[in-house]
Amino acid sequence: MAEFDLVILGGGSGGYAAALRSSQLGLSVALIEAGKLGGTCLHRGCIPTKALLHAGEIADSTRHAGEYGVKAEFIAMDMVAVNAYKDGVVARLHKGLQGLVKSRNVTFIEGHGKLVAANTVEVNGEKYIGKNIILATGSYPKTLPGLEIDGTVIITSEQAINLDRVPKSVIVLGGGVIGCEFASVWKSFGAEVTIIEGLPHLVALEDESSSKQLERAFRKRGINFELGIKFKSATKSKTGVEVTLEDGKTFTAEVLLVAVGRGPVSTNIGYEEQGIKMERGYVIVDDKCRTSVPGVWAVGDLIPTLQLAHVGFAEGILVAEEIAGLNPRPINYNGVPRVTYSEPEVASVGLTTAQAKAAGHDVVELNYDLAGNGKAQILKTAGSVKLVAAKNGPVLGIHMVGARVGELIAEAQLIYNWEAQASDVANLIHAHPTLSEAMGEAHLALAGKPLHAHG
Repeated sequence: MAEFDLVILGGGSGGYAAALRSSQLGLSVALIEAGKLGGTCLHRGCIPTKALLHAGEIADSTRHAGEYGVKAEFIAMDMVAVNAYKDGVVARLHKGLQGLVKSRNVTFIEGHGKLVAANTVEVNGEKYIGKNIILATGSYPKTLPGLEIDGTVIITSEQAINLDRVPKSVIVLGGGVIGCEFASVWKSFGAEVTIIEGLPHLVALEDESSSKQLERAFRKRGINFELGIKFKSATKSKTGVEVTLEDGKTFTAEVLLVAVGRGPVSTNIGYEEQGIKMERGYVIVDDKCRTSVPGVWAVGDLIPTLQLAHVGFAEGILVAEEIAGLNPRPINYNGVPRVTYSEPEVASVGLTTAQAKAAGHDVVELNYDLAGNGKAQILKTAGSVKLVAAKNGPVLGIHMVGARVGELIAEAQLIYNWEAQASDVANLIHAHPTLSEAMGEAHLALAGKPLHAHG
């Protein structure tokens, strides 16, 4: 039986971040992963989907090349080449990560681990004892009752990233981040796309103004969507699939993507047997990611925090530092940047208007339209930067829609997390012409000195 300061079950964003930081802090670490190091994000999630979105962006740029005086013709998507490009990106990152883990003297074990005691994980018939255990087993794509995933006609994101063809028509069940990203990809690739979302808006967790702008942009792109009516059933036909909604409406397509969210991977791994407190499959933790069992921690999609790779990453580092006695600050989840990488992108940090009002703030809002931004005109993108602030107080939320706004969220999260007021940001000089000027202009306007905005 091998003994370590730390045994980590799961080698995704949360698990490998904890492993790298712990070894940096002088702890002995074993990292156990059933699949490939890097987990969902690297192999089945963030990275491959963003590669597909970039390929889609190039397809659209080619279609619209004439608007920029470039003579080019869009012929077709070559899915073999698209997948080779995407898989190449993943392979390079995977190799880099493997090298990193090796160079940090982390003991990497490939296999299905199981928690067999509060301080022991068994894998491949061997037992690994840890003074501390981190559970980081991640999540899987969920489906709805009675909706059977067959992997060819009715698929999840895991099959969608590896399709060898562009379907003629797709129904996307779920208008959250994953659903909107795939809808965007397939439309760019040339498919007929319909999103079905039971909630009243696409990306319903975002500020309502962002949702409405994305809906407007999707309508303009010819992406169809049906909002506010729940899914009833799906039946497979010779040509694909027919979906029926609760109001009796039916839709047919070649492929149905089920994008109704992700659930925690937590069954049959020994969690309940060891008395770990759980709810709806999630492992329950305190603000330092401790479970109900001393010495056992949990991070990432397994716990009911934001299901984002960078959140799992931060939680992994937090636990490593807590175990090493550095007493890190708990994560402020409102201060985490969130991005939907569709065309246009949606990015936000902090509170929505509704949340700020519910928290009792005297709210002031400011909308800065990207039409007034030089770089946005050059890129031919529409959208806005919306600020939510406390009257005579700090900026409480920043919500953006437009091409490449995901790259602007870095500054936005500093503004929110450093509790800056509009006047603090108004004094900063933004490079011209950049999209980031829109951030400067919005804060100038909110601080009462609008230059390019109608104040």
